[in-house]
Amino acid sequence: QLVESGGGLVQPGGSLRLSCAASGSIFSINVMGWYRQVLGNQRELVAIISSSSTTTYADSVKGRFTISRDNAKNTVYLQMNSLKPDDTAVYYCKAIINGLHYWGRGTLVTVSS
Repeated sequence: QLVESGGGLVQPGGSLRLSCAASGSIFSINVMGWYRQVLGNQRELVAIISSSSTTTYADSVKGRFTISRDNAKNTVYLQMNSLKPDDTAVYYCKAIINGLHYWGRGTLVTVSS
């Protein structure tokens, strides 16, 4: 139902853009968002966006990351700028589709020189 793309290896200070497309029988998509997880740690919120495009960000990414969505394409994006080694994690997309919660499989982002 949710497929992420755009992860990879980037140097500190660089940028990446993640995408997450929802597919299937979709009548409504409410909140869409991005979470991340480092091995051994809990999954944490990165950013979420409502159906009316209200956004919320983790303090650690404010001013560097931007979440957006294209409702016509059932897709959410995460533009990540000024990346730091601490941003290294598996990034997961989450969406509430037809009232149910769905997770993507994750995409790895590695920030390293």
